[in-house]
Amino acid sequence: MSIAIIYPHRNVSDWIQALHTHGPDLKIEVWPDISAPEEVELALCWNHPDGSLQQFPNLKCISSLGAGINQLLDDDSRPTEIPLVRLVDDNLKQSMAEYVMAGVLEQFRRFKDYRQQQSEKRWAELEIPHISELCVGIMGCGEIGRFVGNKLADFGFTVRGWSRTQQDCGQFHIYAGDDELESFLSHANILVCLLPLTPKTENILNLQVFNQLPKNAFLINAARGSHLVEADLLSALESGQLSGALLDVCRQEPLSEQHPFWTHSKISITPHIASPTNPESAAEQIVDNYHRVLSGESLLNLVDIECGY
Repeated sequence: MSIAIIYPHRNVSDWIQALHTHGPDLKIEVWPDISAPEEVELALCWNHPDGSLQQFPNLKCISSLGAGINQLLDDDSRPTEIPLVRLVDDNLKQSMAEYVMAGVLEQFRRFKDYRQQQSEKRWAELEIPHISELCVGIMGCGEIGRFVGNKLADFGFTVRGWSRTQQDCGQFHIYAGDDELESFLSHANILVCLLPLTPKTENILNLQVFNQLPKNAFLINAARGSHLVEADLLSALESGQLSGALLDVCRQEPLSEQHPFWTHSKISITPHIASPTNPESAAEQIVDNYHRVLSGESLLNLVDIECGY
């Protein structure tokens, strides 16, 4: 029995080493060089080619190599009877919190404005509100969203969350469902998208949503590029409804050289690095799930296909 890693265009030696740390006797093969596809019972995937999972007749589990699973759900050839799991890792939560905190602080303390002043050789103090007066709205309050929100609240920001269903988060209030979306948006000076990508959340960052935010709100999207209607972002920036945006994800990655985001003065781009998966910290739960597959036990972090996460 074996594990197959399907991660095109990437050297996966760090994944193999990490997995062997927790399972020295594991047989691990790397796509496309699978010598015995009939032995594969667990497939570890990131950006897998559509159809690549069909070569394993005895597959018992498919695991994403990250928190996101939309690339697997979008594969119409994926064997739907095979359970799908995702990674839930403290390192993912911590790195996402670091990224969002950095973006929020840069906007809050107006560092971009100060860099502009420096380029103009202008020395002038800019006004900023008290930290508690700035509300950060977190769209998506799963494991990562709650962790990020609590870190921001600990730091002193006012935090509000929005989720599909009502939750008790303790440190900040969470609005739930479509009926409470407008109320949530009306408070958010900085809007942070950490939603899973589902048919219901695709294109959710649109002009209708932007227009319900306070004037001069700021957007951080560290979820998926397909959450954002790019033309609507440009329109909201042009009108002044949004003051700027920090984007870690885009519909097309990498962006084409002609894409307007590259040179837009109010948009900052990072290359999908907000919360990379750490093989060393993620390998233990993968090996645990592999042993659960072999023994017929319930799987960790099982995806609800209907919900999309």
